[in-house]
Amino acid sequence: MLPLVVGVALFAACGGETQTADGSDAGEATEQAGQSAVPDDESARNVVQVAIASPDHSTLVAAVKAAGLVDVLSNVGPFTVFAPVNTAFDALPEGTVESLLKPENKSKLTDILEYHVYVGVIRPSIYNDGMTLNQVNGKNVTLGKQGDQMTVNGAKVLGQVECANGIVYVVDKVLLPE
Repeated sequence: MLPLVVGVALFAACGGETQTADGSDAGEATEQAGQSAVPDDESARNVVQVAIASPDHSTLVAAVKAAGLVDVLSNVGPFTVFAPVNTAFDALPEGTVESLLKPENKSKLTDILEYHVYVGVIRPSIYNDGMTLNQVNGKNVTLGKQGDQMTVNGAKVLGQVECANGIVYVVDKVLLPE
């Protein structure tokens, strides 16, 4: 009984702190990390996890990380995300992506990325021609639908993926706010 009391007293005296392998306080690491740091291999993937798993979205993932939006987009949502493929970023003028990824251009990058996100889920069954969505950055996009072909601001929707926190529409162009 005495060893148990001593162990509890010692733990309490240390403040219950634990350290990570690098010597930092584990409690601090947990407090600083957001939803994206929560391990979960059982639930359906969120929009960020879907993008990370797609080799066609590595540029988008790099941009989301540079803008500091990983935790926001890992949250419950719901979100409708228009996710440009790598070739869409390649079609931008030379040097554009590199410039946007610089820390001094974070606000511009964030504005562009937020233009690709709607709070709410627009499923294909309610995706209508001429529908206007007010995006996270406060600007509007216009949806198009002719038969099975869907567009957003003229960008073709190449496919869609249902996610735990919304839906991702894969698009062939980067949407640029005016």
